Amino acid sequence: MKSQHYIDLAERYGAHNYHPLPVVISEAQGVMVKDPEGKVYYDFLSAYSAVNQGHRHPKLIKAITDQLDRCTLTSRAFHNDMMGPFLEKLCHYTGYETALPMNTGAEAIETALKLARRWGVEKKGIADGQQEIIVAENNFHGRTITIVSFSTDPISRNNYGPYTSGFKIVPYDDVAAIEAAITPNTCAVLLEPIQGEAGVYVPSPGYLRAVYELCEANHILFIADEIQTGFCRTGRRFACDHEGVKPHVMALGKALGGGVIPVSAVVADRAVMEVFTPGSHGSTFGGYPLAMAVGIAALEILEDEQLDKNAERLGHIFREFVAAIPCPKMVEVRGKGLLNAVVFEAGFAAWDVCVSLKEAGLLAKQTHGNIIRFAPPLIITEGQLMDGLDIIARVFKDIK
Repeated sequence: MKSQHYIDLAERYGAHNYHPLPVVISEAQGVMVKDPEGKVYYDFLSAYSAVNQGHRHPKLIKAITDQLDRCTLTSRAFHNDMMGPFLEKLCHYTGYETALPMNTGAEAIETALKLARRWGVEKKGIADGQQEIIVAENNFHGRTITIVSFSTDPISRNNYGPYTSGFKIVPYDDVAAIEAAITPNTCAVLLEPIQGEAGVYVPSPGYLRAVYELCEANHILFIADEIQTGFCRTGRRFACDHEGVKPHVMALGKALGGGVIPVSAVVADRAVMEVFTPGSHGSTFGGYPLAMAVGIAALEILEDEQLDKNAERLGHIFREFVAAIPCPKMVEVRGKGLLNAVVFEAGFAAWDVCVSLKEAGLLAKQTHGNIIRFAPPLIITEGQLMDGLDIIARVFKDIK
């Protein structure tokens, strides 16, 4: 079958809740993907950073294959022999005392919100129903009713009311706005260390540190959404590491499943996590053996291959190279590690550039109309990166 056949099937039988590039991926390995016609592309999106370890990393494929031959699902009604080792590995990797495994990134955020609200009542003494959580404009934390209730993106939010209350929205990268929004009922501040969907918006130096110290001073939980920025994507294990900040709670996902299956988690120290008691939260698939085997392998790859160092080094090369491309419509190149974006003039159709990049053999995706996000798998070599950059340069030089 040709690519157009698969596109036509999806358009005919699927809900039109996405607008993908006109490309079909039928095979993938490492940093490369292939369409049904056999054309090979560089993947510079990595499934929104879910494929940090590269497509079908041999260690991940072995881990899931071996576990398929043993046990796939038990539910949390029983113990299994993979969850404990995974939790130990994740806690050691993140530096927290406890972890709660879930499945998707949105579930991790929902878990963090429930944790904060319960902590607000049981640890801070806020009356149940009065808890407040401060969030930032232009956030993207997921798609549930509660999460879109505090979105400022009309496409994500409109016509999904009635909305969940209890959230205060303030400008991003504005510590004073957070301080002004704090009341005795504030139990948490939820932020992305770098706003990914907003176009890889990197906050000012010191912002995360100042927010953490503000939370400490007011007995408030600082929750970092590291779902996209975590697991070496920005050149550190977690984006908050750039400022030496250890949030009270982190929501994790995407690369924790290595691009094989969804795996997410919330991590926190015991004094916070202990507010969850049997029956107060759960998931049939949260912590299931197949996911735990994949999660362990995903973490081991990040460590063994030092993907944080590779992302840090190659990220500098990417930004310096792209910034030097003569392109009159390009306004800014920004990012950390291998999470980067190119910002074009307001009103510029970045979609057309993404189509041109696709035709030239590189896949990336626009956001907010005039921004293109570039995030290749962290296993990419310098030679592969330079090949990709040559493609980007050729396309950008043709932009009028």
